[in-house]
Amino acid sequence: MSVGPGCPALIMGSVGVKTILGVAFAIDRLNALVGRIACWAIFVAILVSAANAVVRKLFGVSSNAWLELQWYLFGAVFMLCAPWTLQLNEHIRIDIVASKFSRRVTNIIEIFCIIFFLGVFCALMVWLSIPFVMNSLSSSEMSTNAGGLILWPAKALILLGFGLILLQGASELIKRVAIMRGDLQESAATDLHEAEAERILHELAAVDPRISEGGMKP
Repeated sequence: MSVGPGCPALIMGSVGVKTILGVAFAIDRLNALVGRIACWAIFVAILVSAANAVVRKLFGVSSNAWLELQWYLFGAVFMLCAPWTLQLNEHIRIDIVASKFSRRVTNIIEIFCIIFFLGVFCALMVWLSIPFVMNSLSSSEMSTNAGGLILWPAKALILLGFGLILLQGASELIKRVAIMRGDLQESAATDLHEAEAERILHELAAVDPRISEGGMKP
């Protein structure tokens, strides 16, 4: 249940609340911008893949650098679009179950998971990635494949990606607390996801009569 930058409406006029929410919305805009730019890496990867295939077939020439560049580009899409996906609430979740809880219970679950799962995991990955990237950068680490690329940019994507996910998690936490306090209006995206969960449940019930809106009947 993410609150996108275009959906929220401030309810209270407290300067402190506006400032904190302003930070959250700034993180949203940053990750949306990074995600939109990173999406173009898919197009570049397609061009690189096609050019590599044509050159190899026509001239019998190829290089591991072309293959590794494709991996780098796909890695960039995966790591840099993940925070934007979190912001848009498009990661896989169990909406069929979550839609049965009250909004308050769902918000509490969201806050708990952001702090103790997403936050802890991403903070750990950032902490471990710093020496991982710095050692690679200081040694100018190269790929072990013949003609391969330098490795530190690929490793830096791991650090950057998890850092941005951690920031987005902080943004989601701020907005979730603001919603529970009544400082922020619930996102319209929430209703869309819950409606989709209900639609899937009704379709399953049409196939198996034991399934109802409350779940499986014995």
